[in-house]
Amino acid sequence: MIGANESGKTTICNIIRGFVPELYKGELTGEILIKGKPISDYNIGELATIIGYSFQNPFTQLSGVKETVYEEIAYGMENIGVSRTEMMTKVDELVDIFQLNDLIDKNPYQLSGGQKQRVAIASIIALDPDIIILDEPTSQLDPKSSEDIFNILHLLKKQGKTIILVEHKVDLLAEYCDEILLMDQGQLVMTGPTQEVLSNPSVLEYGGQLPQIALYYIKKAQENNTELPKTVPLTIREVSESLSKDGDM
Repeated sequence: MIGANESGKTTICNIIRGFVPELYKGELTGEILIKGKPISDYNIGELATIIGYSFQNPFTQLSGVKETVYEEIAYGMENIGVSRTEMMTKVDELVDIFQLNDLIDKNPYQLSGGQKQRVAIASIIALDPDIIILDEPTSQLDPKSSEDIFNILHLLKKQGKTIILVEHKVDLLAEYCDEILLMDQGQLVMTGPTQEVLSNPSVLEYGGQLPQIALYYIKKAQENNTELPKTVPLTIREVSESLSKDGDM
């Protein structure tokens, strides 16, 4: 999900979590379905077992009561009564997936921003939610850490998880996401397959961003007064594939 600041992205996430109008008061109209069931039929506790949510700042998500990364990842499972054997198996699995092996005995508050983010997301995945909502998970991360987070999300997607991602790093969205939603002033103004939306110059008019490669093709078309290619490449890989096809011709 993309859009300018205060366009409504986080509000949409809170609606899906059932926080509106239960915690954030206001009038909610329309129909919201989670797994085919009206959201009003769930209580917040039930939604919490289906939906995992990661905050923009991982610091706010750490429990503050656990002294090691290993215990932090297990904390949510402790609260819902998961057996010790199952809990340890799950934590060991997540430690490997999130590349936390060298950090398991460290205090979560002594980690870097990227490390904290990995621990926070691992703690969510430990509860095995069907839907994962991530609100700007890479906003405080360097390029390498951002790429690591997206690689993990790609793995979760392959496991069948539904991932709703609020993110400004559109070059990474172009590489990993299936669909894009564009918000503007509280309205969903554009939605569709990633290639279709992130190659549309109108995104810029709504305060959204486009991948650097798409911007290059758009600028070239404007300078030459020509139409955009039918399929605009969004990533370096897509450019390489396009050039390879042209070479074959």
